[in-house]
Amino acid sequence: MSQTHPPRIAIYPGSFDPLTSGHVDIIERGARIFDSIIVAILANVEKKPLFTENERVSIIRDVFKQTTNVQVETFDGLLVDYAQRKKASVLVRGLRAVSDFEYEFQMALMNRHLAPGIETVFMMPDEKYTYISSRLIKEVFMLGGAIDGLVPPIVEDKLKRKQAGKKSR
Repeated sequence: MSQTHPPRIAIYPGSFDPLTSGHVDIIERGARIFDSIIVAILANVEKKPLFTENERVSIIRDVFKQTTNVQVETFDGLLVDYAQRKKASVLVRGLRAVSDFEYEFQMALMNRHLAPGIETVFMMPDEKYTYISSRLIKEVFMLGGAIDGLVPPIVEDKLKRKQAGKKSR
């Protein structure tokens, strides 16, 4: 007798400003593990993002247009409240290095305290992406360094357009 289970919905939250190849790696692998993965862009008013929320949503949707179980949304407030509204049972978090672990561990325990039915799954990106972060990508790009292969081509193109727009002012 076969039993149908509710779909396994995962949420991968972050600022994704910009989306990196490490993010893409985790999203692709998460899409193979879970029935659906929601890339949830945090609307963080305290940060000065390079890309607007709409630009980030558009970029990620474009990168994953062929992957039907990847959705992209924005959210604000508590992540676990958003996850419960979306009927998600898993939060996906990326770990690049040991330095990420303490913060992520604290967040996972707090989320478990707030919503015991939601699990946190830690995923490491491919080792060739372990040293990159959105902050580092922005810094290297703004100083004229090469970022090819570290971000999807659409991200590099949009970064170049933003830089050209600033130079023409």
